[in-house]
Amino acid sequence: MSLRPARLLGEAGEGLRIALASLAAHRLRSFLTTLGIVIGVTTVIAIVAIVDGLDASFAAQIGNLGAHTLYVDKWQWLGTNESWWEMRNRPDVGARELAAVEREATLARAVSPSVGMRATLSAGDVTLTRIRTTGTNEANLLTGGGTIAAGRYLTATDLELARSSAVLGAEVADRLFPGVALDAVPGRRVAIDGHPFTVVGVLARRGRMLGMDLDSNAAIPFTTFLRDLGKRRSIVIAVSAAPGELERLEDQLVGILRRVRHVPPGRKDDFSINRQDQFLRLYGQLTGALYGVAIGVGFITLLVGGIGIMNIMLVSVTERTREIGLRRALGARRRTILLQFLVESSLVAALGGGLGTALGLGAALLLAQVTPLAAAATGGAVALGLGFSAAVGLLFGSWPAWRAAHLDPVEALRHE
Repeated sequence: MSLRPARLLGEAGEGLRIALASLAAHRLRSFLTTLGIVIGVTTVIAIVAIVDGLDASFAAQIGNLGAHTLYVDKWQWLGTNESWWEMRNRPDVGARELAAVEREATLARAVSPSVGMRATLSAGDVTLTRIRTTGTNEANLLTGGGTIAAGRYLTATDLELARSSAVLGAEVADRLFPGVALDAVPGRRVAIDGHPFTVVGVLARRGRMLGMDLDSNAAIPFTTFLRDLGKRRSIVIAVSAAPGELERLEDQLVGILRRVRHVPPGRKDDFSINRQDQFLRLYGQLTGALYGVAIGVGFITLLVGGIGIMNIMLVSVTERTREIGLRRALGARRRTILLQFLVESSLVAALGGGLGTALGLGAALLLAQVTPLAAAATGGAVALGLGFSAAVGLLFGSWPAWRAAHLDPVEALRHE
């Protein structure tokens, strides 16, 4: 016959009171018992918090590439050493492919070519070297993200007339014109590899992505770049799609490019269509291994901590044998004794889990403050620490609790 809910709650409360009294009476023993749980939970929580923070940070950085953008390129991102020679011998992507994509990619929301180099920028007495300079068009903000902080972006007229217009990243503007507010930079003159340009806008700050400073750059009209800085370069064509149309757009681009580049049926593509989820898949593989290590280390440590809890609970059963016998003689049921010791073992483990969770989150947040690593203290991590440790307490406390509940009352009362 099952216990009534009120009686069950009452006995659970009484078991909790007895457990707290026992822990208070043996503080050092209780602390040493929970130490294994503390170390295991701290390890798991710290790694989970760091990986969760890195996940969010990496996803935000990759979003700078354009969440719904495909990149047509001669080169494949994350290519292997074996494929490098194959890609090196591919024909360049050029104006012919760009014109075909602009004309025939009906699923494209925006198309933006880009060709780049490291150039020297100067203004007055200030000279900056190896600044990433890109020739592109007015759709670049739609395909690659970013906003204007001052002035304007490139326009179709800039490209048609091959104007000497330049849009600077915020870091470049700060360094070329120190002490000048960003909204006062448009209209000033800069030289890019010796060619004069007029600044028409400044981009808002975007931070870093994969170690690259997104604010140390400059953008000029695609046509101007080809005229002044060199024509013999392969270009990258960024093509953005409406949400949900990315896969269909990729299939459409493959057909367009194979036809334009005269790739016969059965032969491999001599171009690559890159997308941001290539980085996400690689990142997921790397962090998956880290998660596996964290779980393995945490499991082993919690196993050791659980064995420690079982050992101490068995000692506690031996020490309190007469007490158990007296309670049984006065009418306590086996389920009452079982519940009492399960509550005590779970409480010991939960206290260790709570302390380990706090230490793990603290370590992760401290690491985020003093290193470039990110960390995120999520509710899921807290629930994981507390729930897992309580489960360890229940699991490893089951045998001592069962043993206590099945002591013979007469023999227990005779125990010295």
